Amino acid sequence: MARNPLLEFTDTGIYCAEGKFYIDPWKPVDDAVITHAHSDHARWGSKRYLAHKLSEQVLLYRLGDIQLQTVEYGEKIMKNGVEITLFPAGHVIGSAQIRVCYKDEVWVVSGDYKVEDDGISTPFEPVRCHHFISECTFGMPVYKWKPQAQIFDDMNSWWCNNIKEGRASVVVGYSLGKAQRILQNLDLSIGKVYTHGVIENTNEALRRNGIQLNPTHRITIDTPKEEVRKGIIIAPPSSVGSPWMRRFQPYDFGYCSGWMSIRGAKKRRAADRGFVLSDHADWDGLISAIDATGCEKVYLTHGYTASFSRYLSEIGFDAHEVYTLYGNDESEEDTAPVAATQADDPVTNDHNSLSFGEGRGEAGTL
Repeated sequence: MARNPLLEFTDTGIYCAEGKFYIDPWKPVDDAVITHAHSDHARWGSKRYLAHKLSEQVLLYRLGDIQLQTVEYGEKIMKNGVEITLFPAGHVIGSAQIRVCYKDEVWVVSGDYKVEDDGISTPFEPVRCHHFISECTFGMPVYKWKPQAQIFDDMNSWWCNNIKEGRASVVVGYSLGKAQRILQNLDLSIGKVYTHGVIENTNEALRRNGIQLNPTHRITIDTPKEEVRKGIIIAPPSSVGSPWMRRFQPYDFGYCSGWMSIRGAKKRRAADRGFVLSDHADWDGLISAIDATGCEKVYLTHGYTASFSRYLSEIGFDAHEVYTLYGNDESEEDTAPVAATQADDPVTNDHNSLSFGEGRGEAGTL
């Protein structure tokens, strides 16, 4: 009699019945293994959490007083006879792919990932497996990223020009991942870096974890506007159009997102500049990462799941869509709903188009 798959897709999350744990559950459970600290993957309410050690302080900052165990990359942990190992995902600081092994069956849950080394996150490492669970946020050929060095050359030139013209520079990116990536790649010979409180709280949590970040200056009510104009401000998406941001007028603001590659996204965000910078893999990155696993089957959790799974099937992969509650994290939430539409894209946005169990048996088991 064939046994059930080692990992199953349930209405609570990705479940390992043998090990009695969930990976990135979206409902409270007894044992949660977490890929990274973004809000769609790390949710409050579970009894016990396991994550990479560099996620520790951010998870405590975001989720409060939780029971948290942390491990290094490559360190093996056993849960009820099932082996768990974390490998770098390259998405944000502390992000991990979860390798789950029992007897002769190996699964890898990637969480979110990118394959370019951003200089601050531990670079993505392909992991061989039989079954690979992958995102495909940018799983369309139109999404192909330029090397980040080109993006930051452009950003630093924009910053210099704003100083010459007496305008403040505000660059917008999410507080965990994008903000630190921006910070570490700015040319600090130009000026100081000022931060919104939400950004600085996350920076402080990462510094408590031993991460060496470039110097920043928290903006308070007493921060002189004239001094800020000589530097650059890193702010979260929630600050766009707010009284907090308007206090720095005149200013230019640049939005950092993979969705900035779509026609009209910059205009709808009222951004002066759109910097195409994403912490998710692009089309080529997704395909290369999946191919490097040598997997027998690939499961797509969020993004352009229908069209990407069709493409993977056409080139020889056994690809499947699965429905999850991932993909609405802080990383792109302000732009994705309006950017990835038929008006801007050559295809329909088929994000998470299947429900549990559709064509795949009971409880979404594959």
